[in-house]
Amino acid sequence: MENTSQTIVIGAGIIGINCAIGLQKRGRRVVIVDRESDTLGASYGNAGAFAFSDIMPLAAPGIMRKAPKWLLDPLGPLSIPPRYALQIAPWMLRFWRASWRDRVEASTAAQTALMDFSRSCLMAQIKAADAGHLLRHEGQLQLYQSAAEFNASLPAWQARARHGIPFRHLQSAEEIAAIQPGISPEFCAASFTPEWHNIVDPAAYMQHLITLFRQAGGEIRRAKITALAQHDTGVSLTTATGQTLQAKDVVVASGAWSRDLARSIGDRIPLETERGYNTTLPAGAFDLRTHLTFGGHGFVVTRIGDGIRVGGAVELGGLNLPPNYKRAKVLLDKAQRFLPGLKETGGEQWMGFRPSLPDSLPVIGRSPGNTRITYAFGHGHLGLTQSSGTGELVADLVTQRATAIDVTAFRPDRF
Repeated sequence: MENTSQTIVIGAGIIGINCAIGLQKRGRRVVIVDRESDTLGASYGNAGAFAFSDIMPLAAPGIMRKAPKWLLDPLGPLSIPPRYALQIAPWMLRFWRASWRDRVEASTAAQTALMDFSRSCLMAQIKAADAGHLLRHEGQLQLYQSAAEFNASLPAWQARARHGIPFRHLQSAEEIAAIQPGISPEFCAASFTPEWHNIVDPAAYMQHLITLFRQAGGEIRRAKITALAQHDTGVSLTTATGQTLQAKDVVVASGAWSRDLARSIGDRIPLETERGYNTTLPAGAFDLRTHLTFGGHGFVVTRIGDGIRVGGAVELGGLNLPPNYKRAKVLLDKAQRFLPGLKETGGEQWMGFRPSLPDSLPVIGRSPGNTRITYAFGHGHLGLTQSSGTGELVADLVTQRATAIDVTAFRPDRF
């Protein structure tokens, strides 16, 4: 790999593979280097949703009034393990600042631009990759248990309306049942987004893209990169085994593991890890007809292949603490209560790491002091959704072309 003409993408998840494909289209020879032999990473176990209407940041106005109650519940929708609380305190301060109204308006506008661009890139990619059979068009139901919960959601829906996102509100259990039978009548209202898309199976979609990447001459190799260094003719990459790799340019797209690589060249980016949990149930578990979001409880129910995946919530616990699969069991128990016909046996539990930044926007841009190193990480739970657009933007940045949208809001040094 002593080749300074190649571009190396660090990370073989959905962001990394899209960056690599974008660079191939612009004539670059690309090698993906990933720390795992299983090249699917966290992309394997996501909910399969292209959530283009999810433009509101997690740090929305009023979030800090809810956070203390959530944080006191170790199995609630937002949790911080006590032994991680001190370490994450600086990130939480930035999260609080990101919830100020003027910052929310700015981040929502930037997120909307990235969503619109990513939607157009996805549709072009699906067509070019002959992957239409992997896309589902079944919409999404956001469900509410009370009039108060529904009314509290209205400002976010008004923001979506201003940005041209179609939806309609449902005001009774009967209206909800017309779209998705079998939901507990305790849910008195819902909002339906008809243009919501899902992928049939995230793992199958990833494998499809990886196959196309390899057919175009791309390589995927296993190595854990521990440090970067830019020099006159390119970038040197140091591996955990002491090997040195060389590249003309490098893209850091290693998700939750990207922070330390950025620090190795002096960039301190407040990246944290949302640990997401889910359970995938076998075929026949429930007659699911649309993607279900239980926002008040922080989880979703979605179709994956012929099965059902129940997952979500946010545990800000870093990379090293052991998984707490009680969180997956709590979500499954709630799903069975809210969907009384759900068969909860035979499920497979999973935990993945979502790379998260305080303002809910990813980092997309060159390292401030190292122009041959480009960052593409921090998409939180929107990695799949924004992957196609991010790949195109990064490919333009690396090849020094004008980007289709303004990427200033995503710059690495914004914090």
